[in-house]
Parts: sequence; structure tokens; C-alpha cells
Amino acid sequence: MRTRRGTVRLRGWGGVGAMGVACALTGALALALPHKDGGAATADAGTGVTVAAPARADADDCNDRSLRPAGKDGPAIDAIKNRKVKKLVVGVDQNSYRWGYRDPNKKGGELEGFDIDLAREIAEEIFGDRDAVVFRAIPTNQRIPAIKSGQVDMVVRTMTVNCERLKDVDFSTGYFRTGQQVLAPKKSDITGYNETLKGKKVCSAAGSIALEELKKKDFGADISTRVPNQLDCLVRLQLGEVDAVVTDSALAASQAAQDPTVELKGEEPFTTEHYGVAMKKGSDDLVRRVNKVLEEYREDGKNGWQKSYDKWLRGGLGEVSGPPRAEYRD
Repeated sequence: MRTRRGTVRLRGWGGVGAMGVACALTGALALALPHKDGGAATADAGTGVTVAAPARADADDCNDRSLRPAGKDGPAIDAIKNRKVKKLVVGVDQNSYRWGYRDPNKKGGELEGFDIDLAREIAEEIFGDRDAVVFRAIPTNQRIPAIKSGQVDMVVRTMTVNCERLKDVDFSTGYFRTGQQVLAPKKSDITGYNETLKGKKVCSAAGSIALEELKKKDFGADISTRVPNQLDCLVRLQLGEVDAVVTDSALAASQAAQDPTVELKGEEPFTTEHYGVAMKKGSDDLVRRVNKVLEEYREDGKNGWQKSYDKWLRGGLGEVSGPPRAEYRD
């Protein structure tokens, strides 16, 4: 699903008060989970750009296509439904602006954003109730461990599908197109993912695609600064501890919105990726049910994917033709 030379150009929202430090300080706090029977089961965006590419990663190396949609329950869904607390447990972010975050200006401080909308759609499909969901905030480097340990039923957290991750978890079809890009201060002489990074300190999140790419080619940059949560990199940048950040361009745009003194560098992302919903390996019935939700979500022009995009992301990412096209393996 990752290829070089992505075609999406993203821009920050701008004009939004900086929230990076406050959000990052709370990023590692986990939301309360029900215990024992109530626990989790153990069992493109760019202006004018068509985002109809299949949700694929490293197609020559692995079959990353997801399972075809289906509405039948199976062992994974039965385990979720038979818990004492009838709620879906979803791993999310709580500090990625417009994706999964808490608006301090709103009373109650409920989680909201594009990923949160999708998680509620899945909960409604399984339990018939959009509120039948428990959100657990997890850092970037704990997404896969949280799934494998059964702490969450799934992760809906700007998580890129790729072959390496498919060894540990199963994914839905892709629901959003993005790519890696450099974020740096507006006055910086860094111009993108290129030779201008030489001698600069660059931050990335442990377990992220950004770190994988930097390990492949760092242009002489110091890439030793690695944090648990990608938003922590923005804090390091604000404190002057690093010169740049590499992260998903969609997330970088949200960070530019939080701090108008920084901006995306480069004309476009240097990879093309798709976010997917991650679930425990072998939970085929749950994967198929999530793909059913995504099929309906893509097609519902009034209350589905497009509505959520327009509400949360359109102001910063511009007009798009829709979500990535699904591609199935059977």
C-alpha cells in the first residue's frame, strides 16, 4: 500500500490556537476500560485529486487485500456481544486534531473527529447503538500490542496498512489516503524530504511508517529522537529540541493547525498510504463486518464518509472525490 511519489498535497488549517503541548501531555493517558467480563475480547486526500486507488501496500511482497464484507456473526463478534458490558472497545487517539481529540472549548470534553465517527459507525452495526463504544487512548507504539493482548477489539487510529503489520494484525480495507511528509518551522531552511535534512535533528514516532522510511534514507539527518506518540514530536519541535518532524501528511496538517508557526514542507508526500481499521489476527467475522460498514459508509453520501470528511477535514485538506476504493482478496 506504500509507494513512492504520492500525489496528494496537503495544507494546514491555520488560525487555530496551538494545542500541541497540552494534548501531548495527556496523550499517554488511557481511558477507563471495563474489567473482567467487560474487557475487550481476547478471542486521499488533496484538493482536486481523485482518491480511487486500491487500498494496497507493497503488493509485490504480500497480499494485503482485505476480506469481502459480510453481515454474519462469528466467534469474534459473539465474544464481543456476550461480554457483561455490551460495548465495543476501540483503541483511538485523543490528541490528533480533527481525527480523535477532545475540544477543550466544549463542555464534557467528549472525543470527536473523523476516526471517532467511524468507530461509532462500527458500534452501531454491531450493537445497534452509536454510543455502545468504550474508547481507549493508546500511543502510536502500542497500537499492535493493544490488539494482540486483547485490551481492545480494534484500533481506529490513523493506522497505515502495510505488509509488516499484517504479520501481527488483520486490517479492513483502506478508508483514507495519505502519505509521509516533513513538518518544520515556517522559517526553517528545510524544504522537504531531501538533502536539506542533512545535519538536522528529525523526530518520528516509534513503530511508525515515518521511522521506517527514515531508516531507509535519512539524508544525513539525526533520526535518533523517537517518541511513543507522534504528537510528542510537535512538542519537541516547539521546544526547539528537534528541527523537523516526519509523520503522515494528514496528521502533519492537523499539527500545523495546532501551531501556525510550522508548516508542511515539500510539494507533496513522498509515499502513498491508506489508513485501515486494525483487528486481532484471525478475527475474520469481525473484519468482514467492519468491511460491510465501510462499504455502506463510502456509499452513503448524505450521512457517511463524505459527511464526516466535510465536517472534520475538508477545511484543511480541500475537495476530494471520495475515499479509496476497496479491493478484496476473496
